[in-house]
Amino acid sequence: MTPAQLSRTVLHTVRRAVEDDELCVAVPERVKVRTPPRPGCGDYATNVALLLARGERGEGDALVIAEVLRRRLLRTPGIARVDIAAPGFLNITLDAGSHGELVRTVVSDGLRYGHGDSLAGVSVPLGASDEVRAALVAHVVGGLVAAAGGVVAPGHGPVVRPSPLSGRDLLTRLGPDAARWALLRPAGHDLPDLDPSRLLSQREDNPLFRVRYAHARTRALMRNAGQLGLAPEPQPESGAAYDHPAEIGLLALLADHPRTIEAAARHRAPDRLARHLVAVADAFFRFQELVQDLFQDLSHDRLQPSRPSSRQSKPPAVHRARPALADATGAVLAGGLHLLGISAPDHL
Repeated sequence: MTPAQLSRTVLHTVRRAVEDDELCVAVPERVKVRTPPRPGCGDYATNVALLLARGERGEGDALVIAEVLRRRLLRTPGIARVDIAAPGFLNITLDAGSHGELVRTVVSDGLRYGHGDSLAGVSVPLGASDEVRAALVAHVVGGLVAAAGGVVAPGHGPVVRPSPLSGRDLLTRLGPDAARWALLRPAGHDLPDLDPSRLLSQREDNPLFRVRYAHARTRALMRNAGQLGLAPEPQPESGAAYDHPAEIGLLALLADHPRTIEAAARHRAPDRLARHLVAVADAFFRFQELVQDLFQDLSHDRLQPSRPSSRQSKPPAVHRARPALADATGAVLAGGLHLLGISAPDHL
């Protein structure tokens, strides 16, 4: 279940509670869910009960409204737990099947994961420009709008700080990938950093390198899985959940990818997508150690045939699930870079 799907689920729950006269509130047009700022507070949180309590027709306090919604949400397939936190937040935990289904969806959709119709019927104004940065941002935003199902209408902007270098100079100094990243990653009101020593460095302090290296590492892990005879497979509903903090953090970012594309398109801000990809890459580096340890265990077992292991004959679900999550991460990184017009090589 993605954040967009969960948002619609919560909104539907509010609407049904009003229709059944269990709540007397004005049904909002949209409901927002967010990843909680602290671990241990569920997979997602929403302040919808607080907003309903403050509305024109809101009656009672937010905790009462939250309890009504909590009981109803618990009957929703894919939701394992709903907790209420003062003064009225709902913390929602998805079940193992939802996590597995998310990974399965990402892998199935590939580069198009996150594309949809969230902006259907919405026109995003964009204007033409001869300035290199403004023209590039407009071009990328147009692709983001299309990916979110919206349409581009004639208008002004987006307004950005102009590049001090021409397009030709940028390509000469940085090459196409680093040049695009340099112009797209900063917020529009920030001046882009065009220093080749930072943008072209193969070091961890270069965000573009981290994103592309993370993608290359996902491909390397998939090759390793193939060599070990592992067929990546998201965990089934009956299997153990993705429950390691590194897994949960990465899953939350993958689930947030569609919303990030929509927000970047709606606000004409491709920097939102660029920053999201950096966050995904950093979360992946924390997670990849789990996969590497898993592969080392399997390799050790196969080098000692005199000591048979259950993992050797039939790898448990986690041995297939973690490579599947790595595969899904690679799809998100490659898809996001593609929307920015930046290549995602399998080897770096």
